[in-house]
Amino acid sequence: MADTNPDNNKEHEYGGEVRSSVNPSELPVPDELPVLPLHGFVFFPGMGFPLQVSNPVSKLLIDDAILGSRLIAVVSHRKVEGDVPAQYNEHLYSIGVMGYIHKMVKSPEGFYQVLISAIKKIRVKAYYQYEPYLKAKVEMVPMLEDSAKEVEAFVYTLRSQFKKLGELLSLPSELQMTLASIKSPYHISFMIISQLNLSLEEEQAFLEIDDLKELLNRVTKELNKRLETAEMSADIQKSMKADMDEKQREFFLRQQMKAIRKELGDDEENPDLKDLKEKLAVAALPEEARKTAEKEFSRLERISPSSPEYTVSRTYLDWILELPWLTTTIDSLDINEAEKNLDEDHYGLDKIKKRIIEFLAVRKLKNDMHGPILCFAGPPGVGKTSLGQSIARTMNRKFIRISLGGVRDEAEIRGHRRTYIGALPGRIIQSLRKSGSNNPLFMLDEIDKLGMDFRGDPSSALLEVLDPEQNFTYQDHYLEIPFDLSKVMFITTANIIDNIPGPLRDRMEVIELSGYMEDEKLMIAKRHLVQKQLDGHGITADDLVFEDEAIRAMIRSYTREAGVRNLERNLAGVCRGVARDKVGGHQGQIRIGPQDLIRYLGQAQFFSETMARSWGPGLATGLAWTPVGGVLLFIESAKMKGRGGLTMTGKLGDLMKESATAALTYIRSHAEEFEIDHDLFASSDIHVHVPEGAIPKDGPSAGVAMVVSLTSLLTGRTVRQDMAMTGEITLRGDVLPVGGVKEKVLAAVRAGIKEVILPHLNEKDVVELPNNVKEVIIFHLVHDIKEALALALTAKVASAPKRRRHKKVAAA
Repeated sequence: MADTNPDNNKEHEYGGEVRSSVNPSELPVPDELPVLPLHGFVFFPGMGFPLQVSNPVSKLLIDDAILGSRLIAVVSHRKVEGDVPAQYNEHLYSIGVMGYIHKMVKSPEGFYQVLISAIKKIRVKAYYQYEPYLKAKVEMVPMLEDSAKEVEAFVYTLRSQFKKLGELLSLPSELQMTLASIKSPYHISFMIISQLNLSLEEEQAFLEIDDLKELLNRVTKELNKRLETAEMSADIQKSMKADMDEKQREFFLRQQMKAIRKELGDDEENPDLKDLKEKLAVAALPEEARKTAEKEFSRLERISPSSPEYTVSRTYLDWILELPWLTTTIDSLDINEAEKNLDEDHYGLDKIKKRIIEFLAVRKLKNDMHGPILCFAGPPGVGKTSLGQSIARTMNRKFIRISLGGVRDEAEIRGHRRTYIGALPGRIIQSLRKSGSNNPLFMLDEIDKLGMDFRGDPSSALLEVLDPEQNFTYQDHYLEIPFDLSKVMFITTANIIDNIPGPLRDRMEVIELSGYMEDEKLMIAKRHLVQKQLDGHGITADDLVFEDEAIRAMIRSYTREAGVRNLERNLAGVCRGVARDKVGGHQGQIRIGPQDLIRYLGQAQFFSETMARSWGPGLATGLAWTPVGGVLLFIESAKMKGRGGLTMTGKLGDLMKESATAALTYIRSHAEEFEIDHDLFASSDIHVHVPEGAIPKDGPSAGVAMVVSLTSLLTGRTVRQDMAMTGEITLRGDVLPVGGVKEKVLAAVRAGIKEVILPHLNEKDVVELPNNVKEVIIFHLVHDIKEALALALTAKVASAPKRRRHKKVAAA
């Protein structure tokens, strides 16, 4: 009830300290007692408590008790909110204490000051009087002592833990002294519980526990919980105090520095730091980059400008602030305009143009699409790099070219750690800084020429860069902040795909660029190269005109390449000669025809290879692939008296030597079918030679040409001069497919070959060839060697076996 409240916030007095002429603990519990309800707290046995009593009913109860036995029942009220009349006994707990009134003082204000001590625990059995105050029938609840070792251990633990708690919470030392003087485990437990600031319901629950061990166990747990909380609180306060002390110390030192600078006349703010702070305030940075930059700037402010660390930190901040973290250029997604631009910049290359238009179409429908990783593979001079520039212009993106040829240091890609002197980010981050946008077009040139040594493997460093599923969190060693590369469009170039490591090649979409036909070179020269060279030499179209036949003659007789670089050089040579003529006084327009090339370029450098050979038995024309395009490969065979030996020359690799051995074995096993005398093999030595002996040659695709050459030699039949062939052979006579068909066929076209023998499984490659190629070449798709021999030899062997029908492919 509201009229019974403690005077001093539960600072209790305990038995032994209260003056009284009676020993209350020896008094028996009567059967009936007046009930004094308590409001908001619990009275425990062994406690002494001063109360203020102001309610008339309670004051009457105290007056009657003082005149009588001084014994009352003290029971806690269940409700905390509001005043509830005492007669509502259903709101009172049934377990309380029997209290003894030691003294009572009437104050001038009209309330009683009463000192009560709790003697024993009681249970209220029933209420039998409500007026003028509550009376109830009660019984004592025994508190049985136990001297077991376990109880002693509990008591020892409670005393030591409460001592720690007192030190952490700075409790009065009198509490420790009082606890040390108490002997009863019950009273020790109740005293500790009264100091833990528990709720009314929790304290009442402890009062109602009868078993001593259970009471000690639960009090120990509650005390440990409170001790852990106090320890955590102390740690937090200690940490906060340390932080505060550090900040105060820093503030004090800064004030001292300001005072020193003021005395020295150098109290102005560093203009460099002021400028940097302004840049940091307006910079568009991701959250992580901003936190790192602010932390580094705070560090920079504490470094002396004369310290080497100042420059390192300042440079690092410059890199963070100048990178285009959130700067994006808007893609041009007009499909029709893109097609127009690509056609203007490049002639042909339909497959690549189609792929770029498809990418733009998808990007228009799905804005968050990752940038593709394309790899343009083909011989030099076919326009791989210039095609990347054209794509960037078409998409309205910044163009960045990075040459990877000969790069051996992994740090060139991922950057150096800042702990190194002169550390810088890798080429990827450096190029992004130059581009000023986070979605440029990256041209990684010559990716097949990456090196590897003790400094690391750059190709492995590129695995993350060229993976759309990983590069959105690309982390340079210098920055150590993730940068999103998923918006970048990467295009790589290579001459030889096989030189690219498998995991890296798997991340790219390979688009092959083969060499150009003569007609394509002519159109490229007329559309792009001629005007470029005229502008580069200060000549106009009124001064110089190239006839189409002159350009064709230049292509046939002065160049032999898959691309157009040498053609451009020859055009430049003619322009230089015309410039000399103009400066020498020549007036009017100069028209260059085929007959004028000798004057400006000298004698022709190349002739028809087939016409330059002395044709006869034992000579066959093969086709080979090289990194710079396809070439004709002439196989020469000769026999002489000997003991059946086979000699091979021309700097041949192991695969080509094995092809020659397999070809000879096949011919010997079918000698009767080809009407070849078996004794010829034992009495003759055979020499196979491939001209241009200074150039290494290897690969199995010359197998068909080897068989045809040897068969021609041993049968005396000449191979058709206008026919070339390629294909791998087996000992059973099958012809297996080969690669580089387009390059090989273009080489045959340049050499004036009319018919080509190919494996039948290469039909898919023939279908993809341009129609203008299929108009000038007849393709024979063969299954086995016998079909190839029947086609290639000028005369049929007398008793040649029946062969399968071969397939002829004409122009579509």
